[in-house]
Amino acid sequence: MKPHHPIPEASLRRLPVYYRSLQEMLTAGAAQAVSCADLARTLGLDPTLVRKDIEMTGIVGRPRVGYPLADLVRWIESFLGWNRLKGAVLVGAGSLGSALLGYDRFRSHGMEIVAAFDTDPGKIGKRNHGRPVQPLSALPDFVRRTQVLIGVIATPGDAAQSVADLMVAGGILAIWNFAPAHLHVPKHVILQNEDLYHSLASLSFKLESRTRRAETPEEREISYAQDN
Repeated sequence: MKPHHPIPEASLRRLPVYYRSLQEMLTAGAAQAVSCADLARTLGLDPTLVRKDIEMTGIVGRPRVGYPLADLVRWIESFLGWNRLKGAVLVGAGSLGSALLGYDRFRSHGMEIVAAFDTDPGKIGKRNHGRPVQPLSALPDFVRRTQVLIGVIATPGDAAQSVADLMVAGGILAIWNFAPAHLHVPKHVILQNEDLYHSLASLSFKLESRTRRAETPEEREISYAQDN
């Protein structure tokens, strides 16, 4: 695959959606070729948007035919780096961290969490989904020895920055942050934040707005009186 130009974040977020749909087509024994219009129709999206996203990956289709289905699946895998397994370390072996350690499908998407770290003496030395939980102080040396490049943070927010600093000191180049904290990292380090509270706030607000619109004028007056 040739080097590609930067791709907008919104397009990057849609590519896995396309990939899952294309894989389902492949598994179902669909036609050998698929067009952007076919994919857009399946997902209920604008065909022009889908075409632009797919074209940004650099693959070239055939006019009025589209792309060989299996080739397009492999191309997106390669474009996203899912066909090259990369090791990762996780810090924070609590409820969220344990769930991430137990999620087997990361391997099929190019990432394998190879070690877990924590500061809780009750967790250190025990195994969590097959990985021994090591003391956080051992993280930089482990990263240097194994040359792991990805760090996953699943700690409370007040611990996240110090964990990120340790990861950077060890040589981590990409951090996937699940902690509710704004992190500062050097420019050469990639930082991807997964703010669960932001997503929950968005969901809650949309639900609240919809239920408020569904109220009768009398019910809205009662709600207003209760809120005030």
